[in-house]
Amino acid sequence: MTSTKSRVHSKYKKKKYRAGNWSDYDRSLVERGNLSIWLSPVAIARWNAKPSRRRGGQRKYSDLAIETALTLRLLLQLPLRQAEGFLRSRFDLMCLALDVPDHTTLSRRGKKLKVPLRVPKKLGRIDLAIDSSGLAIFGEGEWAAAKHGGKGIRGWRKLHLGSDGDGLIVGQRLTDANADDSNVGVDLVGDVPGKVRRVTGDGAYDSRALYDVTLSRGTKVVVPPVKTAQTGGRGCRTKDRAVRRIRKVGRRQWKKESGYHQQARAENTFMRYKRILGDRLHARDADAQSVEARLACSILNRMTELGMSASYAVRM
Repeated sequence: MTSTKSRVHSKYKKKKYRAGNWSDYDRSLVERGNLSIWLSPVAIARWNAKPSRRRGGQRKYSDLAIETALTLRLLLQLPLRQAEGFLRSRFDLMCLALDVPDHTTLSRRGKKLKVPLRVPKKLGRIDLAIDSSGLAIFGEGEWAAAKHGGKGIRGWRKLHLGSDGDGLIVGQRLTDANADDSNVGVDLVGDVPGKVRRVTGDGAYDSRALYDVTLSRGTKVVVPPVKTAQTGGRGCRTKDRAVRRIRKVGRRQWKKESGYHQQARAENTFMRYKRILGDRLHARDADAQSVEARLACSILNRMTELGMSASYAVRM
């Protein structure tokens, strides 16, 4: 009889975590399901688009109206037609004499909607954790493969996120599936408006370009070098020190000393994204998918602002 031994360190397996602010965090989770909708007088005044003073047809709805409808559609996981009906019913209950964009308008305007990533608080000097994960898109998947045989076609795109120590998403990019993580990581670091104290990423971000852009901003880099990494040559001093330390104490101890565990914040952000908003993109157009991902990140930031758990380790 053969026995298998877990690769996870025994001390790590015994570590448990407990939320120290459970009552506050519990209330914040309840508030995430609150569907109380209200429109300020400013929003009502800006619901319809202003005349462009150009020849031809004029837009009836402003970008604010399109963004509101698409945000509710994404939050409630509704098709465009049901999102239109939901918003109409809410306006009827609120006795608002406002027209609702139809599903065709939402689909067409959603491709070119310019919406920023909404970060609810001013950023100071932050610890940035970056990572990427795939989101499925429309295509022939497992059902087609099971029915007709073959491998099936399952398309997907890659979402890159940068989150701070509080779980807020401060940078995001939606790229093709074959995009290089290290190159997109350079853009994520450049997206952060404030100062960054440390950038943490996995081995996919071990590149000269990322070291150059972070060190030029006076930022510490915590990225595990590849196992075949050598000192000297084109490498920077920060990477050389990491390689020497890993050779001396081992990769596990280096991760503990360098604070590499902070990279788990980015992984937790993806876990929250896929559990709350799903692991696929609803839009079929590439531009509309980028808008959808940005709206989804803004929704998560709003939920984070309501409250997050303050966990601490409990020894068993």
